[in-house]
Amino acid sequence: MNQVDNKLNNMINQIKNIENENFLCYNYCNRLRKLFFAKPVFAESEVFMKCPVCGHPESKVLDSRPTNEGNSIRRRRECLSCHKRFTTFETIESVSFVVVKKDKTRQSFDRMKLLNSLVRACEKRSVSMQQLESAVADIEQTLQATMKNEITTTEIGELVMEKLKALDEVAYVRFASVYRQFKDITTFRDELNKLLEK
Repeated sequence: MNQVDNKLNNMINQIKNIENENFLCYNYCNRLRKLFFAKPVFAESEVFMKCPVCGHPESKVLDSRPTNEGNSIRRRRECLSCHKRFTTFETIESVSFVVVKKDKTRQSFDRMKLLNSLVRACEKRSVSMQQLESAVADIEQTLQATMKNEITTTEIGELVMEKLKALDEVAYVRFASVYRQFKDITTFRDELNKLLEK
């Protein structure tokens, strides 16, 4: 290895030591390495992502960028065998908690169930799936921040109503009519009046 190679290796190692986890650093290091050695810097950590097309165990990361307001990282990968490209997402593992229903029965929190209830409330309304996904992520994050092992359906319902009120008033009233279980037209009118006052 000549003097230029040594200097380059030292520079890459310094960058790795300063910000080993930073994806910009990752891409920069790999570009330098490919330019001079045609070998990825962090190859060891990238060999276990199986290709969804051919099943080959090795892939390389082409691009990494934060998504969902920095709560996850989107990685664009290329299979080293068939060269097909695919996307993976890296997210923080969330602490699981139990939902306590009105009849006191318990079940584990189901993110998809929450999303589906928002989708039903927003049916035929001009609310995008991305907005609903974002609302669910915010609700989940708020619930995680409570650090409770058990969350009541009332707490979840209030957070959902708060999000729906900001997204779409019709969807809010639809959800409220089921969640609040309006007994008659008077209670329904009262809820509408509250909404109109704000």
